[in-house]
Amino acid sequence: MKTEQNNKNTSNRRDFIKTSAIAAAAFMIVPRHVLGGPGYLAPSDRLLVAGIGVGGKGESDLNMFYKSGKADIAFLCDVDDRRAANSVKAFPKAKYYKDWREMLDKEHKNFDAVSVSTPDHNHAIQALAAMQLGKHVYVQKPLTHDIYEARILTAAAKKYKVVTQMGNQGASNDGPRQMKEWYEAGLIGDVHTVYAWTNRPVWPQGIPWPDKKAEIPKELDWNLWLGTAPEKDYVDKLVPFNWRGWWDYGTGALGDMGCHLIEAPFSVLNLKYAKEVEASVGSVYVDEFKRGYFPESCPPSSHVTLKFPKTSKTKGDVTLHWMDGGIQPERPEELEANETFGDGGNGTLFIGTKGKMMSETYSANPKLLPLSRNKDIKVAPKYARVPEGANGHYKQWVEAAIAGYGKQEVSSPFEIAGPLTEALLMANLAIRSFDIQKTVNGKTSYPGRYTKMLWDNDNMKVTNFDEANQFVKREYRKGWNNLTL
Repeated sequence: MKTEQNNKNTSNRRDFIKTSAIAAAAFMIVPRHVLGGPGYLAPSDRLLVAGIGVGGKGESDLNMFYKSGKADIAFLCDVDDRRAANSVKAFPKAKYYKDWREMLDKEHKNFDAVSVSTPDHNHAIQALAAMQLGKHVYVQKPLTHDIYEARILTAAAKKYKVVTQMGNQGASNDGPRQMKEWYEAGLIGDVHTVYAWTNRPVWPQGIPWPDKKAEIPKELDWNLWLGTAPEKDYVDKLVPFNWRGWWDYGTGALGDMGCHLIEAPFSVLNLKYAKEVEASVGSVYVDEFKRGYFPESCPPSSHVTLKFPKTSKTKGDVTLHWMDGGIQPERPEELEANETFGDGGNGTLFIGTKGKMMSETYSANPKLLPLSRNKDIKVAPKYARVPEGANGHYKQWVEAAIAGYGKQEVSSPFEIAGPLTEALLMANLAIRSFDIQKTVNGKTSYPGRYTKMLWDNDNMKVTNFDEANQFVKREYRKGWNNLTL
């Protein structure tokens, strides 16, 4: 009996040890946010990232997260196998999905954060779904396609207490911090006017939608690519790049470059929400005195004027001019004939009561004007720099996500990126209003042209031209739920 009892005890101990080991192993592979609740990660852990949109910019974003040395790429999702190929090869252990909804549904317990790098029209629905699962999110610029979406994501970041970052990496450059220090030291006085300009678009715009549908590549799930956008036939030369020039999917040159060039004015002057906007756009003529009408396409060029109310950093309103399509502001008289304005094709110019300063794309290489002033600047650094500047933007988010919500600062959280994106989309609202048609008794007019739009920020609406409000919030395609917090 003793022997039998001893054998039984030994067996029980073995079963206990075996069971405990299995339980311990299972415990160890669960992401630490499960143990500490949404937004929590132990500082000793690596961040487990799931990528939605893993080709092109998505591919480079994932590589930068991995190169931080503190992140692992756990899951990959893309609607186009061709675009995903490099990431699949680079991260062979990452499980691959085509439908981001399926990935979030099946795998949300197995990762901590999500990178969104898809066409603009799907950013918001993908990011919000991840945030509602308690996932930290990194979203490519522009944050959203619509003003309403930007407002929702800004509120969601606070509600769900997750670490957020928009992919305007110039926000982590030294430039914005240096310009803040110069401005606060009084080197250019009180800024009242800002210009930002770009040579983009570098894709077709101001053109009619193709009238010939094409065969859908077998590697592409066209329905998933469309996502929230209206149902349309597949056409050539839309995927993977030129969608930027079509309003159903992209946000034009403003969406592409605005976050890089207008970030510095927001940072330096503490701008938030515009109160007025007006626009003029470039024309495309298809015959003698016959202007082309292509409302589905962004225009070839535009000049938009936004007015922002007085902030804690200014003495009065600030007027911000945006120019694209190669249009540039008048060259400052302080800049000599052969000195480069901005970086040539792009730049930002601050005009103050005592002087001017300018920067390049990503707020890089800020300079006082005239350039001779830069030889003897004696302003002590006041704001901490991000290690590696723009390249450190990714690691900054990874480390902040590991630390947990509210523990570490990031350069472009949604509380900053949301209002910045809204400014760009306000500009687009004015641009799109340019093509609103009204026909009465056979006569066509364009009431949105040459009109200053007055903005009620609290209610998110234009108060003096109601037709423009259709661009504040769009209806998603059937089967794709509209955003709700």
